[in-house]
Amino acid sequence: MLGCLALCLSSCDFLLGKKKDDTIKDIFKEGSIDPNLIPSQVGYVPINPVWNFFSHPVDVYVGYDELVYVVDDNGLNIMDLRGSIQNTIRIKGAKEVVQDRRIHTYVIGRIDTMINGRNWSLPAVFHYQMTGTLHPICIDTIIHPFDDYSRKSIGLRAQDEQVEFTGLATRADNVLYVARTGVVNDNNSTAFPDNTILFFDPNGRNTGYANGLNASQPSLRSAVSISGLASFTGPPQLINGVSPSHDFLITQSRYYRRDSFEYPVLYIKEQVDPDAGTSYVENPYLLNYDTTKARKFLLDPYRFLDPQDIYVAPDVTGYFFVVDAAKDSLYQFTSAGFEGVNPPAGSRRTRQIIVSFGGHGAGPFQFNHPSGVCYFSKTVFVADRDNNRVVRFRLSTDIE
Repeated sequence: MLGCLALCLSSCDFLLGKKKDDTIKDIFKEGSIDPNLIPSQVGYVPINPVWNFFSHPVDVYVGYDELVYVVDDNGLNIMDLRGSIQNTIRIKGAKEVVQDRRIHTYVIGRIDTMINGRNWSLPAVFHYQMTGTLHPICIDTIIHPFDDYSRKSIGLRAQDEQVEFTGLATRADNVLYVARTGVVNDNNSTAFPDNTILFFDPNGRNTGYANGLNASQPSLRSAVSISGLASFTGPPQLINGVSPSHDFLITQSRYYRRDSFEYPVLYIKEQVDPDAGTSYVENPYLLNYDTTKARKFLLDPYRFLDPQDIYVAPDVTGYFFVVDAAKDSLYQFTSAGFEGVNPPAGSRRTRQIIVSFGGHGAGPFQFNHPSGVCYFSKTVFVADRDNNRVVRFRLSTDIE
């Protein structure tokens, strides 16, 4: 494998914060909640301060080490939960970040190299240890196409520079999922299609791909123009509480295509057949449009225009969070695909309460091309790209 790019590191001391505003019962260490913005009904509430010191942040992730990782034009920014930047790792074309249970950190970027007398810019996943220190170590680099074992005998193609890595997720066993998009998707080829999810073991070896997903035609079982990827494993590190599921969710973005998708957000299940082997299929339970329980659903046709990212809450709620860059909105669903949250205790409501929100702008409930989302400690983090900020929200029923 090729070596890592040279890294330019910068750091600053951590700042100590204080709890404020005694009128709110739950003010947690990351910031305070403005009581003037708490809705009379159930909904999400902004947390102050807004972190508005980024340059086009495209992803945000809170790791098992309880550090906040923000990817922007400068690379990977590493922060504490109060918003104090500890370090910045310069990575060309950085766009996604995730961490496994070993507290190893993975970042999508690009690497420039010369091969056979020609300069190439290729998609890469940089694998780091010790990102919580001032001297993180890049121990490995996954590079397309060299680390796709089905491509070893084919060599480089001109189209490989059009390939993108677009999403990362990890499983409880530290297997890494990498979403890939590109223009070569021949179903008759022995090579894996460009549009797919690749699997890598904890040592960085490619072990296969998401066989069964259509690489060229959008459907309930496709992997076309993937923009976001999420597994069911995430921080915090819970003893006997981490999901062993191999299932995952993806968003498919029209950014990579001119047409729109009927079902751009998909819940993909692993299916193991003793004879046929392992394949990946749609989750049929999400097709349950039970209007006695919800008014809107994850699989409502054309529900989204340009979903850029998705995240699964690893706690008992199991909520799905989706950000749509075209609608400038944040959406929340239950694990059954119902939009909204459960009615609070004592409520007369019988259906899910919709708490999705957004709209174009820079206000506390608005976005401008949101591109990344994550969830940690009952808090939703959104990378609000073109507002150059990361914003945080907490459900009102969690602070009352």
